[in-house]
Amino acid sequence: MSRRENMKTGTLKQILLITDGCSNQGEDPIAMAALAKEQGISVNVIGVMENDVIDDQGLKEIEGIAMSGGGVSQVVYAKQLSQTVQMVTRKAMTQTLQGVVNRELTQILGNKQTTIEDLPPDQRGEVMEVVDELGETVEVEVLILVDTSASMKHKLPTVKEALFDLSLSLNARSGQNRFSLFVFPGKKNDVEKMLDWTPKLESLTSIFSKLSTGGITPTGPAIREALTYFNKKRSLRNLLSRDDDEFYEESI
Repeated sequence: MSRRENMKTGTLKQILLITDGCSNQGEDPIAMAALAKEQGISVNVIGVMENDVIDDQGLKEIEGIAMSGGGVSQVVYAKQLSQTVQMVTRKAMTQTLQGVVNRELTQILGNKQTTIEDLPPDQRGEVMEVVDELGETVEVEVLILVDTSASMKHKLPTVKEALFDLSLSLNARSGQNRFSLFVFPGKKNDVEKMLDWTPKLESLTSIFSKLSTGGITPTGPAIREALTYFNKKRSLRNLLSRDDDEFYEESI
């Protein structure tokens, strides 16, 4: 049995937040991101600029959300968005997998707080090969949160293209992928689900043509809603598993 087969990573869960500014309504998004991390969901943030810049407050919030959410943050111009979305998602996957490996190392070596960086070069290279292989085979769920406040209006076509490219990139792996898309603010509520879990994002074209922009930036409520959605899926899975067990018990 290979090292990869010995490792139990489950499904990598990510929230990918795409915004161009500061939240201005609802819960503190940094606190919501910390809650996500506690639940095993990393929060990655991409700040989108056009010709303008993101102010210091917005930049601090972007970095703070990613740091408390155990994820990756990056601020880029809209034209660089496609490459950045792929890079941030992949980097976050690697970061999460390295965390899994480091916990395994600590369990194997007892009380020694050993990380990949502490290993001798030959062992480190071998372990990183395992991380790379897991990155190609592990199941991934990415819940995408797109800021649709007024200042994002001209950036949404670029966001659509970037997410479509992300879908193609991740689907080139052998592992399974599932994507879901929420926007904030929604037409009636702070947050609105636009796309249920799907392995492909081809339907983005029709979805983005229907989006309207304007209003507030409720980033905290958007992250909270994303967590609720992940938990609903988990509850449904547990319910179905129990039903299967009951059916099995009745059958024997």
